[in-house]
Amino acid sequence: MKNKILVVDDELDLRKLVAARLSKAGYDVIEASNGQEGLDLMKKENPDMVLLDLLMPVMDGYAVCRTAKKDETIKNIPIILFAAKLASKTIDKEVKELGAIDFIGKPFEAKELLEKIEKVLSAR
Repeated sequence: MKNKILVVDDELDLRKLVAARLSKAGYDVIEASNGQEGLDLMKKENPDMVLLDLLMPVMDGYAVCRTAKKDETIKNIPIILFAAKLASKTIDKEVKELGAIDFIGKPFEAKELLEKIEKVLSAR
């Protein structure tokens, strides 16, 4: 059975690129264009992992992560955050505080992203 990954990002081009790479690597991919939609899909689809952008409209990634980690039905879904490299100076602390499993800075290499995903999924 394929692992299902939810990609939550308001940047359409990036979201489609990541989804295409993940599909090519053998994952089932679902997409959300804002945080609220992402949170709703987490509850509905119960993905194996979430790739979550931090800066989005409607509900940002910080709020999504905090809300998800308080919800008994979805709190164990691993979340990898991604955002611009500028945010990465304090991101290690933020990742832990939010309950996310890891962080990847934008722009990123597809190989780096796939390695992080595989590492997290193999640890489940």
